[in-house]
This record gives sequence, structure tokens and C-alpha cells, in this order.
Amino acid sequence: MKRPMTGKDAHLSAVKTPLTLDDIVDLRAYERERAGFRSRVIEVKQRRRVAVGPFVTFVFENRDTVRFQIQEMARAERMLRDEQIQTELDTYNALLPSVGELSATMFLELTTTTELEEWLPKLVGIERAAVLVADDTEIACTPEAAHAAQLTRETITSAVHYVRFAVMPDQIELLRSARSVRLAVAHPAYAHATELHENTRKELLADLA
Repeated sequence: MKRPMTGKDAHLSAVKTPLTLDDIVDLRAYERERAGFRSRVIEVKQRRRVAVGPFVTFVFENRDTVRFQIQEMARAERMLRDEQIQTELDTYNALLPSVGELSATMFLELTTTTELEEWLPKLVGIERAAVLVADDTEIACTPEAAHAAQLTRETITSAVHYVRFAVMPDQIELLRSARSVRLAVAHPAYAHATELHENTRKELLADLA
């Protein structure tokens, strides 16, 4: 007999379980819920967005942020067929964190052609340079495997990367109890760090619960 799902089980299931076609509403239904859902996701992203230095920003992903990306893509492209939505699901489900992981989108927010031409060659390898620092303990990132082949290059980097942080059980406790938790980029051409706000720490600990 299957035991009842506890609150903790439900959270773990939510972290691990991919989104399906049943989670994505059609265009008319989405227009009815969009304003409220968009407002809620913006609020969630504010807690999960971390700016590191002048132009690198991380957004730690969860089911709400990923579902929002898919719904907005379907809306913009007027996707009506299940096969179209499934292609987006296959792409974006890779961003969901598994148990014991944090998953983030890294944006290089370069806004001019001059900035892009200057910095994208300089920042090759930046998708391997992010690190969470809890007191003196470092948790390094790795590029998200499903996207790495497309985004990792030898002479010029992409303006968007997807990264993961594998967090061991003792490190989870450290993220909870540490006096200082920072998100840093340790790249030869870009070395900056940001102290995580308490609300952001709570969001990440919820992902790791």
C-alpha cells in the first residue's frame, strides 16, 4: 500500500517532477490567468535573482519560473499544437533542479554591440566560474549538460548560460547556518561577489529541503 505523501515528500516531488502538457494551459486560458501568474512570478524572481558585479545576473529556477517561460514562449509564438509545446517542455525541463541541486540561468547583460564584442571573447569559460561560498566553503557550479554543447565555445561565449550547483547534505546545513553566503564569479576577466539576501537564502534552502 502506498503511504500518504507528506509535505516534505510533496516538495521533493515538485522539485524533481518535469512539467508536462497538462501543466501548460491553452492560449485563451492563459490570457485569463496571465496577469495574476505573471505578477506572482515577478515576485518570485525578485527573491531568486542575484546580480554579481556590473552585468552578470543569475536567476535560480523552479517550476513556476520554468512554466512561465514556456507559457510566454507559447503565447509569443502562438503555439497551438501539442508537438510544439512538447518541444518547449523538452528544452526547459532541463532547467528544473533535481534533489540536492540548485539550477540557475546566468545572464551576461551586455546591451550594446561594443560591449558584446569586447566582453564575449573575454568571458569564455564563465559558465564554469560561478561558486557559492558559505563562510569558507565553496560549492562550484557546472554547466547544464543538455545546453553545454550549444553554449560552450572556445573563442567566444554566449550571453546566456545554464548552470547547476550540486549541494551535499552537510553543505545544505552550512547554507542554513553560515554567517555569510555569497554568490561569486571567479573568472580571470570578471571577479565579483554578492552577499545573498536572507529571502534568497530561504528560496534556495526550500529547493534543497
